[in-house]
Amino acid sequence: MAFKSRKPLSSATSSHARIPILYVILGVLLAISTIPMYFYSTQVVASNRQRLETNEQLLQNTVTRSLADDLSQQERAQRLMLENLSSAIQVASGGDIGGQNIEAPELRALLENFVSSSDDIAYATLLNSEAKGIFSGNIAPDAFLQRELERAYVAARDGRVYNGQALVVGEGKSARTVFLVSSPVKYGTRFLGMVASVVDLQFLIRRLHEISGGGLTPYVVDSQGRLVAAASPEFATGQDMKNLEIVKSFVERGNKAQFAETKQFTIRNGSERVEMLGTYSPVSSLDWAVIVQKPTRDAYSDVYDMQRVARLLAVGVVLLSILVSIFAARRITNPLHILTQSSRALAKGDFSQRVRLLSRTEIGELAQTFNTMSEELERFVEDLKRAAEENRALFMGSIQMLAGAVDEKDPYTRGHSDRVTRYSMLIGEEMKLDSTFMETLQVSAQLHDVGKIGIEDHILKKPGALTEEEFEVIKTHTTKGANILRPVTQLAEMLPGIELHHEALDGRGYPYGLKGDQIPLLARVIAVADTFDALTTNRPYQQAHTPEQALQIIRNLAGKRLDPTAVEALLAVYARGEIKIQRFTIKRPIMAASTEASAPASPLASTPPIPAPAEVGALERTRV
Repeated sequence: MAFKSRKPLSSATSSHARIPILYVILGVLLAISTIPMYFYSTQVVASNRQRLETNEQLLQNTVTRSLADDLSQQERAQRLMLENLSSAIQVASGGDIGGQNIEAPELRALLENFVSSSDDIAYATLLNSEAKGIFSGNIAPDAFLQRELERAYVAARDGRVYNGQALVVGEGKSARTVFLVSSPVKYGTRFLGMVASVVDLQFLIRRLHEISGGGLTPYVVDSQGRLVAAASPEFATGQDMKNLEIVKSFVERGNKAQFAETKQFTIRNGSERVEMLGTYSPVSSLDWAVIVQKPTRDAYSDVYDMQRVARLLAVGVVLLSILVSIFAARRITNPLHILTQSSRALAKGDFSQRVRLLSRTEIGELAQTFNTMSEELERFVEDLKRAAEENRALFMGSIQMLAGAVDEKDPYTRGHSDRVTRYSMLIGEEMKLDSTFMETLQVSAQLHDVGKIGIEDHILKKPGALTEEEFEVIKTHTTKGANILRPVTQLAEMLPGIELHHEALDGRGYPYGLKGDQIPLLARVIAVADTFDALTTNRPYQQAHTPEQALQIIRNLAGKRLDPTAVEALLAVYARGEIKIQRFTIKRPIMAASTEASAPASPLASTPPIPAPAEVGALERTRV
């Protein structure tokens, strides 16, 4: 199929002098005068970057130092409160909290007053030298907090105070971040026990939220680099933060980290590397560090603000250049936008699009080329569609001729393949099967009996009932048909309908005795259509049933041998009058008495009003 000749591309533009787009771009660049502005802004950044970096470091240092001091003060306040509680316990107990004395009401009242004295105290406990004690608070210690209490008790027996690691107690909205502070209780040098309080770090989280913002991310870590608290929900208490260089630096310095330190480092945000500026200030009394970090692009945003101010001051000088550049940009971008829209329409298959563009640049020439290409593609696609339709018509005609040749072998089944195809398509449409499946169904139904071309005529055309041996030969038409078409790879999807349309849901079908869902839907649809045509056409071994009788038989077979969904679809189609049965009268041969005696009569040879369910087994011997 030849393409039509293309007009010379230069014919549309030969009468006009072409203006190279390079000249337009150069003109815009020169008009805007970007080079002086670039050098000016670079000079501003260079002269002010160091000053702004110093200011940012001072800001971060001030923020972290302030919060570190607050934490140290909070820890000292907790220590002082514990010492006061310890002194009160000594006085109230007379220096004896052993045995049952630990349960004294005075001690319990002291503990309860201690907890209620501050919103930051979530729990407090008093243990004697026998590790027995009392407690008060609004949380219940879990296994992790219980382990911290055990460590604190060991430290108290050694005469040491103890600061625990940050923990999360509770779940969901009731979850709280806490840490344990403990102190030994002594009477002189004698160890009486331990008093410990669980401090709710909500005050710390509130402070972190207050100082967050403007790109600043604050958080607190312990000496092992584990997160204590953070303002960002992406961080979790106990999370290992040593992958951040600022945290790693604090952990590596250990007890030597007495002063604030600021450094630049890089973090990964997915596949992106982000340059950061960060500062940590140690909290010596807790072995913690307060850290803030900020992307350097945010830290130096003042530089860019200064650049914008400088550009505003110079706007009067470059105003004319800006106007010229806008005009030039539109002259370039508008045609490109039109070409882009037309190209998208072309990509979606709309070959009728044409570009209406008047331009003396290369873009105008490109538009003319695009239009010529669209015309050629439109003609080419139409030719392809026409060829595809012709090929499909030829293919379907070949399929119908092959099916017709098979039907002609048996004058009693003439037109059978066409009718089964028509019934199958009506059933498939009623079942709302997709278009791809329907194309496969059409071809498979048309060729479902192609295997009969390999059955001897004396069996296929036998006017009476078949012997068992003859019926076994007839049954091979399913596998013969599949084997005939199997070498044709384009028909591979149609093979299940050809090979398996005589399978039954109850496993009594052939050739393989498949059951239920083992039978493909393609074969199940064809089986219903095939059965209906067999029951409603005259055969030498049976009179045609009325459509109503045939449908009653098929209804009885639903769920046993035939797919119930396909059966319901057939009933619905018939009820709407979409199936019309044409009667064909075929003269029956006169059977010799000896033949009738030698071959078993078909159960469908008579025409009962509506067969009983037991009679449906006779369909196994129906030659369809």
